[in-house]
Amino acid sequence: MGETNEVAACSLSSSSVESGPRQHGLALTCRLAESSEDLSVHHAIRHAVFVEEQGIFEETDRDERDVDPATIKILGAGGRIAGGAVRLYPLDEAGLWRGDRLAVLPAFRRLGLGAPLVRYAVWTASKLGGESMIAHIQPRNVEFFRKLGWRAEGRPEAHVGLPHQRMTISLGAHGL
Repeated sequence: MGETNEVAACSLSSSSVESGPRQHGLALTCRLAESSEDLSVHHAIRHAVFVEEQGIFEETDRDERDVDPATIKILGAGGRIAGGAVRLYPLDEAGLWRGDRLAVLPAFRRLGLGAPLVRYAVWTASKLGGESMIAHIQPRNVEFFRKLGWRAEGRPEAHVGLPHQRMTISLGAHGL
């Protein structure tokens, strides 16, 4: 659990790109994770959620997408403290993007940090010319994504060894 404590102690610079609503007096913000410190925090949050808390991965959730230069990594914060992460990347030349590894630490879930992270990922893909975005969502989070404008496609299927629902959103309505 050492990484979780490090994550909670890490703070973000004041250069957040987009502000979200205020919850419990804290501004919810999201921005690109670009510096080595930001990337370290991004991966520590994912590790805390997907390895330590949920046990989806044994040692690490990192994969080939994490070293692909086309992958965009985002950090979310409540105030100046990082508490969430998500990554996205283009899948094809026609404008299909994928969002995945949405991870929000428990204390930041209560602040509502997940929604700004998802919206920021959608906005980013749209800004970069994306037409649509897909994600594989754990069943307990399907309604959360529906409320954000996503729609389910097909039946749940196995993804990383667990049932996930494929969901999609059109990026045209989320552009600048």
